Amino acid sequence: MSRLLEKALERVSNLPEDEQDAIGSQILASLADEDAWKARFAEKRDAIRRMAREALEEDAKGETLPLSDLL
Repeated sequence: MSRLLEKALERVSNLPEDEQDAIGSQILASLADEDAWKARFAEKRDAIRRMAREALEEDAKGETLPLSDLL
C-alpha cells in the first residue's frame, strides 16, 4: 500500500463509522466505475484503433484543422 493511501486511511479511521462507510462506498463505486470503463474500452479496442488510423490518414491528407483554429 502506498504511503499516501495509508495516510488517507489513517485519517478516515478517525471518523465516525457512518462517515467511514460513506467514504468506503465512494471508493468502491469509483473502483467499479474504473473497471467498467476499462471493460468498455477493451471491447471497443478495434474500433478505437480504426478511428485513430482514419484520423491520422485525414491529417496526412491535409483534411484537418489545427486545434488553435478551432478554439
